[in-house]
Amino acid sequence: MAPPAGTRTETAAQAGTAAQQTPWTGHVHGSAGYGRVLAALACSGVATFAQLYSVQGLLPLMSSELGVSAAQASLSISAATMGLAFAVLPWSFVADRFGRVRTMGLALVLATAFGLLVPATPTFGMLLALRALEGAALGGVPALAIAYLTEEISTRHAAAAAGAYVAGTTLGGLFGRLLAGPVADLAGWRMGTLAVSACAAVAAVGFLLLAPAPRGFQPAAGGGFGAMLARLRPPLRSRPLLALYAQAFLLMGVFVSVYNYLGFRLEAPPYLFPATAVALLFLAYLAGTVSSRAVAGLAARFGRRSVLLASTAAMVAGLAVTMAAPLPLILAGLVVFTAGFFGAHSIASGWTGAIATTGRAQASSLYNLSYYSGSSVVGWSAGLVFQQFGWAALAGVLALLAALAAAAAVVLLPAGRPAGR
Repeated sequence: MAPPAGTRTETAAQAGTAAQQTPWTGHVHGSAGYGRVLAALACSGVATFAQLYSVQGLLPLMSSELGVSAAQASLSISAATMGLAFAVLPWSFVADRFGRVRTMGLALVLATAFGLLVPATPTFGMLLALRALEGAALGGVPALAIAYLTEEISTRHAAAAAGAYVAGTTLGGLFGRLLAGPVADLAGWRMGTLAVSACAAVAAVGFLLLAPAPRGFQPAAGGGFGAMLARLRPPLRSRPLLALYAQAFLLMGVFVSVYNYLGFRLEAPPYLFPATAVALLFLAYLAGTVSSRAVAGLAARFGRRSVLLASTAAMVAGLAVTMAAPLPLILAGLVVFTAGFFGAHSIASGWTGAIATTGRAQASSLYNLSYYSGSSVVGWSAGLVFQQFGWAALAGVLALLAALAAAAAVVLLPAGRPAGR
């Protein structure tokens, strides 16, 4: 006999309430939601990192046309990364109220609009201002991507998914540089950056269409500025997180410096590389695409800290090889260096999300603040060393910074095979 209508209604309501109260455990590997999250983040990586670093392979051309030095030309990178660094925390607070996907979508739209204006700038000062605005808008993507991924992907698969995301960012950065260089050789650096921004607009649309509705996000309560600052205290008091922020600042600074100034070394005698050939250097990013995914399995066997230190050692070894004069050795060293960096970055960024059980968006944002501050500060100041003393001196200084990052990891990060703690 069927229950009364009222009883059926109550039963349905109770079932709905129970479903709402069931905690979200995340999309699992192989599911449609898992694939859509990674595809959407891949699009966001293309839109973000293609634009952010598209001018890196064009710095010698910009230096010549605009009449600025190598260190000054590198400010077009530093302005964007510093804008991003200062914007990551504000974006994280916005996302705590309005959601990760909505905020990342807005950031991509704004960044693409600014990026399309960059080629029309008449002066170097205006170019830097627009690049800073573009970077500030882009801050809404890397600041939130790991937090979004951690909330929406099953904890069993989050480390592998983080590695896949970092691998996607390498492809995004590679795409922007490889596109900008040949176009710049044909039509100038302005058309090179315009082509990249147009492709980034397509990728931004892809993110908006692919990203599934968030299910693990819980809006943060209000409380004003004091409450926002309170969410910063846990990550700033965590010794392991502070160590990871040191990795981000130092290792990213080393990485960007190599790619900022190696093009200047190779476009000068005896190498005389054109812009297209300089852009091809970024094919070394493919080594990072592989290493950023491979380190997840290695970390499960040997522990995160051991793999982080091994990746840093690979960076230093590759950097040492680039000091040689033969071009094949320089390129081989660059590949090893790049693989080491992206392995270290994949471990450190994923570990940040795992450690931060509260204020996750803020913890990830502080990592990105450190990461892009290193890109800006070290990436610019290293140019002064290069201009004054040459490549060998620059490589020596960068190796010292990588050694400092390793020392911080040894002192402050737990050994063994931690489960994110």
